[in-house]
Amino acid sequence: MKDNLKLKGIISLELIRDGKVIDKREIKNTITNAGLALIASLAGDAVAVPFTYLAVGTGTTASDAGDTALETEITDTGLERSAATVSQETTTVTDDTLQLLKSWTATGAKAVTEAGALNAASVGTLLGRQVFAAVNTATNDVLQLTYKFIFAGA
Repeated sequence: MKDNLKLKGIISLELIRDGKVIDKREIKNTITNAGLALIASLAGDAVAVPFTYLAVGTGTTASDAGDTALETEITDTGLERSAATVSQETTTVTDDTLQLLKSWTATGAKAVTEAGALNAASVGTLLGRQVFAAVNTATNDVLQLTYKFIFAGA
């Protein structure tokens, strides 16, 4: 018997305006090489820092396993990198999915085109990143991002 482990990322985005969902998307994610290396460290290194932050940006260059940061991370309009609500969910096997959830309230307009999961409030290691068609926020819109990392046997 051969053991195999696969890691898959899925991003769910919702844009909520005046209490109504006006845009909803589910997007496959690119797992980064640096993220995989840190996951290996987390398995046995007591000082490794887990992934608990979400960020969005305006970059449009396609995601790649070699990415180490968002291309153009948003640092204003209420959409700054933030600590996420972290939980374990069940996809196939009990607690096989890391879920990061964050809702931001926009204080201005932005065309959000990328999202990522990191392990620090600034800089840090990027676990996953993906680029997508613009989600256009306006003042008082709520952007909700759910980032799932599913660990599954192949």
